[in-house]
This record gives sequence, C-alpha cells and structure tokens, in this order.
Amino acid sequence: MIVPKGTVAGMEPKDKWLTIEDLSGYLKMSRSKLAQKSELPGSKVGTQWRFDRDENDDWMKSLRTTTRKASVNNG
Repeated sequence: MIVPKGTVAGMEPKDKWLTIEDLSGYLKMSRSKLAQKSELPGSKVGTQWRFDRDENDDWMKSLRTTTRKASVNNG
C-alpha cells in the first residue's frame, strides 16, 4: 500500500481524534516516549486515550517557541 507523504498508514488526513498509535506515527515518536510526556493534551475515554490533532499541533508549536526563546536567551 502506498501512503501519501505526510500521512500515517490507516489514518485519514482529516482525522480529528487520534489514538496513541496514531499520535505516535503522526509525531514520529515511540509510544514509550509519548508516555513520558505527561503534558500531552489528551482525554481518557474508558481505558483508552484520545488526542485532538489540532491541540497536539498547538502543543508542539508551543515547544518550538519555548526552545527558540531559551536558545536566544542562552546564546
């Protein structure tokens, strides 16, 4: 199966709610690394977690901004 660039196998490009597996593929991080990131925006539904794609995009962007500010202040 050919997966278009920028998408994760089995995940529609417009899926709003991601499973931990989807999020792992989307962010290109292992599940264990994601589990260590307790500040990840998500909601527990029963025994499973769901993650809003837009909220996680915003969270990643906020990390980028924080990193840039830290490097400017330290450099």
